[in-house]
Amino acid sequence: MSQTPLISWDIYEIHTAEAEIHGVMLRGRIRKLGLEQGFNALCENATDKENCVRFALLHGEDVKSVKDYLMGGIPDVVVELVAEDIVNPVLSKLKVNKKERYTL
Repeated sequence: MSQTPLISWDIYEIHTAEAEIHGVMLRGRIRKLGLEQGFNALCENATDKENCVRFALLHGEDVKSVKDYLMGGIPDVVVELVAEDIVNPVLSKLKVNKKERYTL
């Protein structure tokens, strides 16, 4: 069985001081932004932090278009890079991405 090269992702967190970002179709809108602008994106609600959404872009991809989109609609949004060069990422809980936690 030949191995397929693994894809690396950079993970970002979206959070706000007051604006609600769950239940407002934010994940779907980020996905649609990627579809319309031609970039790959993953997006999930964080289960280990309150009022936090995480998204991932291909490693090294410019985050500017996502930041600009979010800042245009959410006045107190903060977008923060939280992990780089992660393969097969899980976005809901960051600690799951620590491969040393698991044995096969």
